[in-house]
Amino acid sequence: MAGLPEKMRALVATAPGTGSVEEIPMPAVQYGSALVKLDASLIHNAAKQAFDAANPFFKMPYPVVPGAHGIGRVVAAGPDAVLIKEGQLVLVASFTRARDDPNVQNLWGVSPLFTPQTIKLYTSLIRNGVYAEYVLSPLENLYVVDEARFLGDPAQGGLGLSIPDLLHLHIDAVVYGGLRSIDLKAGERIIITPGSGFFSMAAVTVALAMGADVVATSRNADFLAALKKLHPRVDTVQTTGDVAADSKALAAFGPVEAVLDMSPPWATGSKVLTSAASTLRQYGRVCLLGGRMDESIPIPHGEILLKSLRIQGQFMYQRDDHFRIIRLAESGLLKLGRAGGYQLAGSFGLDQFQEAYEKSTKGSSWDIFYFKF
Repeated sequence: MAGLPEKMRALVATAPGTGSVEEIPMPAVQYGSALVKLDASLIHNAAKQAFDAANPFFKMPYPVVPGAHGIGRVVAAGPDAVLIKEGQLVLVASFTRARDDPNVQNLWGVSPLFTPQTIKLYTSLIRNGVYAEYVLSPLENLYVVDEARFLGDPAQGGLGLSIPDLLHLHIDAVVYGGLRSIDLKAGERIIITPGSGFFSMAAVTVALAMGADVVATSRNADFLAALKKLHPRVDTVQTTGDVAADSKALAAFGPVEAVLDMSPPWATGSKVLTSAASTLRQYGRVCLLGGRMDESIPIPHGEILLKSLRIQGQFMYQRDDHFRIIRLAESGLLKLGRAGGYQLAGSFGLDQFQEAYEKSTKGSSWDIFYFKF
C-alpha cells in the first residue's frame, strides 16, 4: 500500500504471560476490511488476566497480538466499503460474529472462546488485536465517531474530550447491551449490583443517561460516598450479605423494575443478587451480565414464578447497541471524561507493556489506562 511502511510494531504473545514487542508485516487490506492506524488502545483491569490466560477462557491460538478496544484513523478501506472511508476516526470494537453464522462469536484480542468454529473465526479473520501500531479490522467492527462533536471546543458546540477519553465507549456499549436487553425505560428504577468496578461504574453512568433511577450497591462505603458525590441522583446501599437486611435497604427507595447483576467470578455464592431480586415488582426483569460461576441462579424459583420475573442472560451487545451508545454520548446525556468521573490515569508505550498490565490491575473504577501510538 502506497505510503505505508512494510512493517509495524506490535506486542506479540507467544504463550500465556509471555510476549515481546516485535516488528511484524503490515497487513494487506482485503474485501470486508479496513486498515486503521491506532491512536490509543484500552488496557482494562482484566487485560493482565487475559495476557496471562489466568483461566481457560483467555487461552489464545498463539502467537497472537492481544488487545481489545482501540481507536484510530482509517488509512485504507476495502473495495466494498460504503461507509468507512480513509481519514475517519473510528472505534475498533472487539466483539465479533461470523458473517455466515451469527451464533459463532468471540472477543477479538481477548478470547476465541471454545468451539472449533469460534477458533477458526479467530485465526482466520481477527488473529491480531489492537496492541499494535496498525490493525486490520472487519468493517463491521468499526464505528465512526463525530470528531468535531466529541473533540471540539465547547464554545463551538463540542464536548472538549480527548481521543483516549472515547475509549470508554467500548465499555459503555457492553453494559448498554445488557440494559437494552431488559428494555430499561426512563423513569424506571434499577438496582446495579455491585455498583463498584470498572464495568459496573459504566453501568451506573449509562443507566443514568437513559433516564433511569439507579440504586448502586457495594460493600465499600468510601466508594459509595464518592459515587454519590459524583452522581447525586444515585441512591446507594452498603450491603452486608444478610439477605433480609439488604433486601429491606434496597427496597426503601420505592418500586424496583429491574436488576443488573455485574458480579465478577469471585462473587460466586454472594447473596446480593438474591436480595436485589427480592425487591422486584411484578413482571420485573433481571439481566445477568457479570461473570458469576454459580451452578444455579440464586433467586428462589417460587419468587420467579409468582412475580412473573424475566431472567435475561446477555453476552456483549448487538451491533445497533454500539451505534446507539455513541449517539447517546454525542447528545451529551452520557458523560465521558472528567464529566463522567473518569480520569486518564496512565499512558504507555508498547515497550512498557509489563508495567502497563501491572498498573491497570491496581486502578480504580474511575481510571482509564491505555497504550498511546
